[in-house]
Amino acid sequence: MKTLLIILGPTGVGKTELSLQIAEKFGSPIISADSRQIYKDIPICTAAATKEQQERVKHYFVGSHALDETFSAAQFEEESLKLLDTLFLDHDTVVMAGGSMMYIDAVVKGIDEMPNVDPYIRASVRELYEREGLEPIKAQLKLLDPVYYSKVDLQNTKRVIHGVEMSLSAGQPFSSFHTGERKQRPFRIVQIGLMRDRQELYQRIDARVQQMLEEGLEDEARRVFHMREQNSLNTVGMKEMFLYFDGIYTFDQAQERICHNTHIYSKKQMTWFKRDSDIHWFHPSQTTEIFKFLETL
Repeated sequence: MKTLLIILGPTGVGKTELSLQIAEKFGSPIISADSRQIYKDIPICTAAATKEQQERVKHYFVGSHALDETFSAAQFEEESLKLLDTLFLDHDTVVMAGGSMMYIDAVVKGIDEMPNVDPYIRASVRELYEREGLEPIKAQLKLLDPVYYSKVDLQNTKRVIHGVEMSLSAGQPFSSFHTGERKQRPFRIVQIGLMRDRQELYQRIDARVQQMLEEGLEDEARRVFHMREQNSLNTVGMKEMFLYFDGIYTFDQAQERICHNTHIYSKKQMTWFKRDSDIHWFHPSQTTEIFKFLETL
């Protein structure tokens, strides 16, 4: 049986080296499931696979898209499934690795089909947001779709706006399209989750942020600063460096906020992943146990 082996976990936990080892064991390429590593020009910020790592194992969806391109979880589902059709011709097992929750869910469970947003509605909602801020958008969402309103992160501007856009475009609540039905895949999916003690993980994150800065994160951010409005750059690491360039943060404050915001993101990742009872959890140091587990597949 063809098998998609997914290595997942929070940022900084240690997915990269394990995924390389497992890919080498199975002679498989690696499909990156990271919503920011797909973009060119920001490899330091996204901790993308290095040239040396990509020479060890062929990677897909790393530096494959320009910063001004939009790319969604639905597109990742579609393109990954097409790629898997091709890869499974030559491989019995294919490795996917990453921590982007919605990207992984898109492949494992599938995404409900959604209507397109009316361009006029999108422009109108955007104009309202730019004129009056997020509060009237929230109020509108509460009226249009109280179910989605009760679940969405109301501080996440993009998701709040999208909920209103979709509800207005479809003429029905955005949440009504969320069927929750799991799509069937013509291959087996095995998920290995990596986790560490929270304090241990936070220490690794802080060390990695320091390493990113030493490798040139500031220069990388300055090179793309003129594109700061692109959604691809709405990510931890870039946002804080941009505020440093604006004079809002000192350099030390920017570093502290990158660490802090990455801690928060890693906690969200674990909360999301722990909802899935199909994930087999290991500490990254348990390589012997992991490879024994793989032998049972």
